[in-house]
Amino acid sequence: MEEFHKVRRLPPYVFEQVNRLKASARSRGADIIDLGMGNPDLPTPKAIVDKLCEVVRDPRTHRYSSSRGIPGLRRAQANYYARRFGVKLDPDTQVVATLGSKEGFANMAQAITAPGDVILCPNPTYPIHAFGFIMSGGVIRSLQVEPDDGFIPALERGIRHSIPKPLALILNYPSNPTAQVASLDFYKEVVAFAKKNDIIILSDLAYSEIYFDGNPPPSVLQVPGAIEVAVEFTSMSKTFSMPGWRMGFAVGNERLISALTRVKSYLDYGAFTPIQVAAAHALNGDGADIAEVRDIYHKRRDVMVDAFSRAGWTVPAPAASMFAWAPIPEPFKHLGSLEFSKLLIEHADVAVAPGVGFGEHGDDHVRIALVENEHRIRQAARNIKRFLASSAKQPNNVVPLAAHR
Repeated sequence: MEEFHKVRRLPPYVFEQVNRLKASARSRGADIIDLGMGNPDLPTPKAIVDKLCEVVRDPRTHRYSSSRGIPGLRRAQANYYARRFGVKLDPDTQVVATLGSKEGFANMAQAITAPGDVILCPNPTYPIHAFGFIMSGGVIRSLQVEPDDGFIPALERGIRHSIPKPLALILNYPSNPTAQVASLDFYKEVVAFAKKNDIIILSDLAYSEIYFDGNPPPSVLQVPGAIEVAVEFTSMSKTFSMPGWRMGFAVGNERLISALTRVKSYLDYGAFTPIQVAAAHALNGDGADIAEVRDIYHKRRDVMVDAFSRAGWTVPAPAASMFAWAPIPEPFKHLGSLEFSKLLIEHADVAVAPGVGFGEHGDDHVRIALVENEHRIRQAARNIKRFLASSAKQPNNVVPLAAHR
């Protein structure tokens, strides 16, 4: 049976192959250490859960909620931006609550994209950045570039070689999957470029609070005048260990926020009201919960970098995010990231995310998520050490099982 048009535009979901192999191994009794999916394992702070329980007892909160977010939640997000970034936002016109940043990106794509519109997008990047627009009829022009001196020249090439002129540019720093961090000076250059070329900036700032070098990642909206061209997406999933709560935000340019709000009004009634009240309570807190989460990821990062290095796999220490972007060890580079990821499951009981799932330019890396405790991370390193030692002695014994099927 022929697939529907939009489904045909989507490639096979790379991560599903790894997930099937992981599930199969677990069904055989294997203890898989899952460093693949970026699914936070830390509990949501008690005060946030307590607020949810308090509010949920009021039957009035069980009715339909507000798609754009209850007023108290939008005010809390605006106040957070004022404290954290020194950015003033109007909670009534420049803030909208989303069901996580992923939903926000997808619905923004629905709101602003006409068939054939060109979007400038990093590669590798988080899949929804590209596929939200592909599903909306857009065309992706990939940028294989870091937030450095080569970025603006890459944008200029993207403009020259795109017909029609690009509609929007996607930014994601701290980056998922690469963990790269951008500076405020970088954002100033990009904002100036966007204004000069009449391009929308869509910035994913989901990892703004997970940083390790003492320098909080900036917001693009800190650039004077950026709000004229930019919208930024944030999420409470990682910052407050609330992934299943599905709570995020889009903030910035009033026209773009209005378009997103209108599309959302046709699609959802917003998150459950007690979740919105608890989220506002979290945002209005003193920051202690955020600092505790950051400290845990910092310790896990240090353990992972040290333990994997001792195992024979050098992994660069990420400056931010809950991920490490790890080059595939030299003896396995020819396999690519998907086959290497399969090997780790089959021979080391460790799951990672293949870099190719984030774009073809990520195929020489895998993403390692810091979503297991320090003991489990050390165990993963021991398993990998045995695998690397075994493969060095008997390279023919580490052919992926898929090759035999």
